[in-house]
Amino acid sequence: MSSIKMIQPDEASGELEAIYQQARDPNLGRPANIMLAHSLNPEAMAAHLNMYRTLMFGKSRLSRTLRELIAVVVSQANRCHY
Repeated sequence: MSSIKMIQPDEASGELEAIYQQARDPNLGRPANIMLAHSLNPEAMAAHLNMYRTLMFGKSRLSRTLRELIAVVVSQANRCHY
């Protein structure tokens, strides 16, 4: 159970609901929990989503695979399962 209050997708409305639609993970059918942690601040969620998409899918000399590998290594170093 999270210690951060999160608004679940089925409880969202307005701006938050729209951002949840954009943040939906196709493999999960809903936004990832890391995005739900921003649910009380939709503007921060939108900024996080934009940063993630830019870093992982934007133009870069790094391959998508290498970007994912870097993310895994950093998460492991931080003892974070994300």
